[in-house]
Amino acid sequence: ADVAALTTAQVVALTTAQMAVLTTAQVAALTTTQVAAIETADIAALTVASVAALTTAQTAALTTAQVVALTTAQVAGLKPAQVAALTTTQVAALQAADVAALTTASVVALTTAQVAALTTAQVAALTPAQVAALETADVAALTTAQVVALTTAQVAALKTTQLAALTTTQVAAIETADIAALPVTSIAALTTAQAAALTTAQVVALTTAQMAALKPAQVAALTTTQVAALQ
Repeated sequence: ADVAALTTAQVVALTTAQMAVLTTAQVAALTTTQVAAIETADIAALTVASVAALTTAQTAALTTAQVVALTTAQVAGLKPAQVAALTTTQVAALQAADVAALTTASVVALTTAQVAALTTAQVAALTPAQVAALETADVAALTTAQVVALTTAQVAALKTTQLAALTTTQVAAIETADIAALPVTSIAALTTAQAAALTTAQVVALTTAQMAALKPAQVAALTTTQVAALQ
């Protein structure tokens, strides 16, 4: 109760050392206004447990500067509900290394809007395991720029259900090196519309094993230009 009674000026006056010794109960008792008043250096001084003790309302109240100040360990300690409570602006403010530290459960908790708000640098920082954990609706919400930003290892980690969720525009945006890295099972999972959406360069990049994995319906869906590009 005493902590919750602190004025904004008093919260700002707290030193880094004082913030570091706050208990999880004390941190959870802070109002959203008080949380937003914590200086960035003090935010970074909070223990991982204290950050994990923030309510969803408190988490959503963090300023952009405070989100940037979070340490990788603090971000890794966030609970899925806290991650889901972040605004798109806050998500976009996370450092790339922090995004890569999110747990699988936290990645699953990301909303479609949050995934769409990730910068290309953040997308490229995701681990293959994190990419594989994205829900199909989130994968379908990736922008063309985000799809281009995916690394070869990330594209190779996409599950067949995720790949099938991609729009034809997204499929056409996959870089040629990434196309060649797709498992044959993923190639076989492409819809006929997706197969027909492959660019000439992507068709040229297909490996012999990938071509052999195409289903008759997929082959029949190829345009004459695509067929002519086959090696």
